[in-house]
Amino acid sequence: MNDRPDRTPERATGALPGAQDPQGPAPWRTDDEPPARPGRQPVLREATEALPGVARIAATAAARSTAWSVGAGLRSGRLLVRALTDPDTAGDLVQGVAHDVAEASRTVSEVARAVSAGVPVTRALRDASASLADVVLADVTPQPREPERERSLRERGEDLLERSRDVWDEEGVHPAYGRILDELAPDEARILLLLLRGGPQPSVDVRTGGPVGMVSSALVAPGMSMIGARAGCRHTDEVPAYLNNLFRLGLIWFSREQLEDPMEYQVVEAQPDVLAAMHSVRFPKVVRRSIHLTPFGTGFCTACLVDDSEAASLPAHQIPED
Repeated sequence: MNDRPDRTPERATGALPGAQDPQGPAPWRTDDEPPARPGRQPVLREATEALPGVARIAATAAARSTAWSVGAGLRSGRLLVRALTDPDTAGDLVQGVAHDVAEASRTVSEVARAVSAGVPVTRALRDASASLADVVLADVTPQPREPERERSLRERGEDLLERSRDVWDEEGVHPAYGRILDELAPDEARILLLLLRGGPQPSVDVRTGGPVGMVSSALVAPGMSMIGARAGCRHTDEVPAYLNNLFRLGLIWFSREQLEDPMEYQVVEAQPDVLAAMHSVRFPKVVRRSIHLTPFGTGFCTACLVDDSEAASLPAHQIPED
């Protein structure tokens, strides 16, 4: 009777040949594999590390593919929201979707070519999933538009004539109003408001009179008025410059005619600067004039300085002389 040594029966593990302990390093891990991305969540990394062999590769590839899909969806969603408010962004949306589709197709083609060239399937899937994950990190920036060619003066003139023939074109205010506002000082706005609400303002010129003035009258002090004090200007010494700027912009004009109420001039002629100019010559002569808003200036003031309800009760101004 042959005595055989007792053997402990081997336990069937069902493991594939070459499989190792789950606690040990995986056979498909290589030293040159890039480290995990710092932004990856620890829960996902621990879950994929705990999976065996092929399942681990499939889970990692699926996770990276899902991240790419979510990132592409977020980019397309942002572009879609912008396209709803900005029609020019619709082209960027189409380009973004086409780029994502092309990237996915390119990745599938790379996997097929790598497997055909003898690269292991696990390595090909890993490289492809890493490539898709890199797409999520890339910023989606629209292509810069080419600068538009500056139109010539003739083209701009033709555009104005074309708009003048459009009966449905409703232009609210004059396009120059915005530029004029940028060229006005705060005191000049006060002067315009005084002329709009208070009507035309008196001004006087002091000239030489007497027998000599009948032959040759010399101008002593031109355009003296009380506009600065009545408008509440902070810099009353700059009022002549303010009036010149308003005249340059076409908002006011200087009339040679006097106002109907002579009392307006009596107050002006009693001012110290007017009296000083009159006393500087032997035979002074006072010439009464007036300052008015132009029709363009009236439209500018009603559009920019007062409410529409106040525009109906404003005093009238004379039309500029030819």
